[in-house]
Amino acid sequence: MVSTVSLPPSVCIVTPALADANNGNWQTARRWARMLRPVYRVRLARHWPDGVVADADDTDLLLALHARRSAASIVAWAEHHPDRPLVLALTGTDLYRDIAQDASAQRALALAHRLIVLQDQAPLALPAAHRAKAHVVYQSCTPRAALPRTDRHLRVVVVGHLRPEKSPQTVFEIARQLSSDEGIRIDHLGHALDAELGVQAQATAAACPHYRWLGSVPHEAARRRIQRAHLLLHPSQMEGGAHVVMEAVTSGTPVLASKVPGNIGMLGQDYAGYFPAGDVPTACAWLRRCRTEQQRMGLASAGTGWSHLRAQCALRAPLFAPATETQALRRVLCAALNDSPIRA
Repeated sequence: MVSTVSLPPSVCIVTPALADANNGNWQTARRWARMLRPVYRVRLARHWPDGVVADADDTDLLLALHARRSAASIVAWAEHHPDRPLVLALTGTDLYRDIAQDASAQRALALAHRLIVLQDQAPLALPAAHRAKAHVVYQSCTPRAALPRTDRHLRVVVVGHLRPEKSPQTVFEIARQLSSDEGIRIDHLGHALDAELGVQAQATAAACPHYRWLGSVPHEAARRRIQRAHLLLHPSQMEGGAHVVMEAVTSGTPVLASKVPGNIGMLGQDYAGYFPAGDVPTACAWLRRCRTEQQRMGLASAGTGWSHLRAQCALRAPLFAPATETQALRRVLCAALNDSPIRA
């Protein structure tokens, strides 16, 4: 008598960024693969098909990150395996730019059976016909304790590769508005994906001793800098649901963020630490307020602006627990595999 072993379902995660990119897409893909492996056979690929004949591929489900950049893989999957489920995870540029103007992103959106979005404001950016396919899966990270923070100055950290969507120009302008004797220090982490922005970062560092551009740093080093900072400054023009925001929130580091949907979906409608995107005077006023509080009474004093932001962040932290993300992600894939695929 021959016994047969039933294999777990096979999932291919298509991500435009692998380890060499050191960005949010790669961090998401790697983390999701780890969360899914106890239940599924999982592989990561930059595109599909990935070294196999498409029609002979026995993958049960395609999980694609980024509508526009993974569009070719999405179309190929839908053509070769129209009855196998396709789950698409949407980024900030997908939601707040590409699906409104890029035909390939629009087609990817239509072909997907289910959509994953990374914060609770994201479904509002979708065309009405596709909102029923959307499932919120908050990203996660392991919580960390804050590291010792200096009292000599207010340490502000900015984490994000230099590209227009992250609005590094706002950081440069903030640095130029602050004087070096105000006791506010800004460390800016991220590779210059836009060469001109790298030039501007170097010029800002030369003109402003209180600003440092540290370039690309390993993820672990970036997390330690977040743990040591008094504030994470996050001035993006568009966001899908930033890793660094949850990393700050789960490290006891308050966030000063642009008031864009992606940040609101992470921090909540009522969060106090927003400034209008690109509004340098308001951002500077927040930093000066925190520095003044630090000098007068210490930032941890009850009732101060900084401690209020920290308390608000602490209330959001459970959303970013690894167990919460694992459960939500597996639920979406299980439903996709068990339902008859119906595209909107």
